[in-house]
Amino acid sequence: MKLLRQMGIILVLCLLGELIHNIFKLPIPGNVLGMLLLFIALCSGIIKINMIDTLSKFLLDHLSFFFVPAGVGIISCMAILEGQWVAFLSILFISSIITMVVTGWTIQLYARRNNK
Repeated sequence: MKLLRQMGIILVLCLLGELIHNIFKLPIPGNVLGMLLLFIALCSGIIKINMIDTLSKFLLDHLSFFFVPAGVGIISCMAILEGQWVAFLSILFISSIITMVVTGWTIQLYARRNNK
């Protein structure tokens, strides 16, 4: 029952993000808005960590599984990518570097704040 409640909380926030996206026609995807709503709810104390911790740990432990559909999507679009490999690999490389740098800065900021 605990997992169902935790899944319900996350799904409701995701649904709210989709609703906001559709109502206001925002350029930000609904699932990203749902994550922002979850972040705001966690920071404000509306949702406590222990209200979603078990499901969150499960999802993070199995995160690589969620990349399978994206990989299959790329493979199914091989014809579109022909002749675009340099651009595709450049974007992949640059976005990976940006992600690593931003993640590093975020962890350093978090560590500094936690040490105070």
